[in-house]
Amino acid sequence: MSVNRYLAQNAIFWVSDFRYIRNMLRLKAIRKERHMTQAEVAERLGIDLTNYNRLENGKVKLTHNRMRELADIFNIEPVDLISDSSSVRTVSVRGCVEAGSWREASEWDEQDWYDVSVPAAPALSTLSLYGAETRGPSMNRVYPEGTVIIFTSLIERPEELEVGKRYVVEREKADGMREATVKALARDETGNLWLMPDSTDPRHQEPISLGGEDGELIRIIGRVVYSVRPE
Repeated sequence: MSVNRYLAQNAIFWVSDFRYIRNMLRLKAIRKERHMTQAEVAERLGIDLTNYNRLENGKVKLTHNRMRELADIFNIEPVDLISDSSSVRTVSVRGCVEAGSWREASEWDEQDWYDVSVPAAPALSTLSLYGAETRGPSMNRVYPEGTVIIFTSLIERPEELEVGKRYVVEREKADGMREATVKALARDETGNLWLMPDSTDPRHQEPISLGGEDGELIRIIGRVVYSVRPE
């Protein structure tokens, strides 16, 4: 399943490091490539020329339904209206992160995987990227439920941890059950490192020591580099 599935669930979306979708439209360039006038596209959409002009100039937000209609008219994928395919990168979302939900694995069955698109940043071009959907309130100050976080793998490519960055963290109990969440790395006045929560829920507001509790293993899985969330 492609980015279309994600867009189908949300009228518009936001990607960190992206501006609002209305500021990124490639509508005019695509229309001209198809040798179509504004009036022709407006007629196909069933709207007047003034409203189409406002859409093409980014004065109104683009809804999913309109995005699908334009994609059908131009015979392209909806994501092509956002950015040139050479400047975006597709990442597979294969699981979820949810503090307090203990399970043997956080990855979904393959039929539930879907893709999202993020900027193809040169600094990340040599790194594998992974996606996970946030569940529950443990990260809701920064990542509302349903946000997709995109992260690098510190298991595949270890790197020095940076205070202030957010990381995907896995906690494993002695019985092998695991939970995954996202926490910000912080340093206290004594120099000790802590994983800090970003939650409005009192159940998820306790800092986590990198050393873990008795019989508990803490793994920092990856560093968050993008987030894609409902608007």
